[in-house]
Amino acid sequence: MRKLGLQRDLQEAAALERRRQRELQRQSRIFNVRARTIGVDKDALDTQIKERKIQEATEKAKNEKLASEMKQNDKIMCMLEERQKNDIRNINMAIGEFRKNFQKPETRREFDLSDPQALKKDTPARLSDSDPRCTVSGLQKFMGEDLNYAQRMIFQKEQLREWSLQQQRDWKNTLADKKFSDDLYDKNRIELDQKAMELQRADEETRRAVCAAIKDFNRAQAAELAKRKKLEKSQTMKDDMAEISNLLQGDLLSENPEQAASSFGRHRVMTDRWKGMDQDQLMAIRYSQQQQLLKKLRLKEEEHQRNAEWDRQRIQAARAELLLERHQQRQNQECRRALDSINAVLSQEQKSKNMYLKEEAYSNFPTAQYYAQFNTTSR
Repeated sequence: MRKLGLQRDLQEAAALERRRQRELQRQSRIFNVRARTIGVDKDALDTQIKERKIQEATEKAKNEKLASEMKQNDKIMCMLEERQKNDIRNINMAIGEFRKNFQKPETRREFDLSDPQALKKDTPARLSDSDPRCTVSGLQKFMGEDLNYAQRMIFQKEQLREWSLQQQRDWKNTLADKKFSDDLYDKNRIELDQKAMELQRADEETRRAVCAAIKDFNRAQAAELAKRKKLEKSQTMKDDMAEISNLLQGDLLSENPEQAASSFGRHRVMTDRWKGMDQDQLMAIRYSQQQQLLKKLRLKEEEHQRNAEWDRQRIQAARAELLLERHQQRQNQECRRALDSINAVLSQEQKSKNMYLKEEAYSNFPTAQYYAQFNTTSR
């Protein structure tokens, strides 16, 4: 039963807290003026929103145009970069081919100094008596004993002819490769230029179409505006002529005195039609003004006398207050003297009491054993 009662109390407390929170939320909604009413010029806000949307649409169109131009420029840059990469790749390939065909290691003049197969290719020190490596100091071959001159010359001429033919073939191959690379480069360049021209032509046509559409739209807007202004001008002229005719034929310019009569009584007039007062009315107004002036002078004199009386009473009250203040000061001085005498007596009595307490009443002070008996148990 106790648990059920506790649970019921908790539920009631939770329900009470929920009702309190709901009431606070409701008060915040009701007393919040800004949430309950708008409190601003909605038409002006709508106009600002419309102008903001127009501005955002203009900025969006401008950004889209800039984005399209940037995309076009990026395409052109990518094409130019691709063409440059192809040119560099072709040049590197041509250089590699040239080095492979015309700059072989074995064609170098000092290759025999660093040839790894030099020992294998080397011949013995002496093959025969006709060995051309035999020098004069070896006394194996002397000047004028060139027995293989004819064969050597034929071999040298044949070798020279082969070298010449080989150089011609290499030169023709080089020229053919160069011509092929140039033709390929020109073909790629022409294709890229054609693509760039096509893209530029398409961009120009798009811009031309957009400009034509904008021009037609502006022309239609201008024609519509001119037509509207013409209609407004003709309507304004008609309204002005009608107003002039009404004014000329009306009671205002004809100065009809009956036109100023009000429907609320003869003593009231319509100010926008009233032409002025007659002499009797003006004399009555001047008489009334003179009476008001005399009354004002009389009131001013009465006010002057009343102020003089107030000044006299104020001076008398100030003099009485000064006398009362002096009397009060004298009384305060007498009270101070009496209080000083009483304080002197009380001070003497206090000193005597302190001397008595110090010398007789508080002469027996407790020792450390007296304080040690406290806080010795848990209670």
